[in-house]
Amino acid sequence: MVKIDLNNLPQHIAIIMDGNGRWAKQHTIGRIRGHKKGAQAVKTTVRACREIGVKYLTLFAFSIENWKRPEEEVQALMSLLEEYLTKETKQLKKQGIKLTTIGELDRLNPAVKEQLLQAKADTSKNVEMILNLALSYGGRDEIIHAVKKIVRDNKKNKVDINEINNDMFKRYLYTCGMPDPDLLIRTSGEYRISNFLLWQIAYTELYFTNVLWPDFTKDHLFKAIASYQKRERRFGLTSEQLKRQNHSKSLLNIKNKRH
Repeated sequence: MVKIDLNNLPQHIAIIMDGNGRWAKQHTIGRIRGHKKGAQAVKTTVRACREIGVKYLTLFAFSIENWKRPEEEVQALMSLLEEYLTKETKQLKKQGIKLTTIGELDRLNPAVKEQLLQAKADTSKNVEMILNLALSYGGRDEIIHAVKKIVRDNKKNKVDINEINNDMFKRYLYTCGMPDPDLLIRTSGEYRISNFLLWQIAYTELYFTNVLWPDFTKDHLFKAIASYQKRERRFGLTSEQLKRQNHSKSLLNIKNKRH
């Protein structure tokens, strides 16, 4: 097992879970069985993140573009979501994991949407970790949705256009209240963002792996985190500025502890 520093974990990990179809093709089975195998990798990853202390995990479960897939596959994915909620909600509650979602939930099957909302309600008081599912989600659509809300609020005199800045805009995004991802993982060897969290990943560390999602294990997760921990996150500063900033923070922490 890859060793990681538990004192330097990414607070928020986002994952583009790619490769279910190719995994199924490699094993000469149907795509739907590939998605079922991928659901097992979801369970493994969620539990691993909870065990080590990751606070936020966002999974790209179903994109806006996925609605264009064959009807049989779309319905199978919805059934898998329903099955996951049925089997895992009690476990999420037991582990202190709060379920949240981002995306256009109104497009979901009414029965699936109802069960999803119930699972969110059942886990709403959990505080150990947030599992955030991106469902019927698109990054460009999210930004357009935010702009429309700002325009409506401006017409109601709730927003002054001259006061719009990064912090204000973030409050109109689906992810309002969450920190931006520190680490984005994409499986299956593709080097694309695929319309995922476009605003939020401006300074996110990106990690790409050839591993297909159904084969993604706890060890693969740790490899991604280990890679993240080797990187220097400067946010536009020089290395020297960052060192001085961190030194000042350390001194402030020591001072606060003394008092």
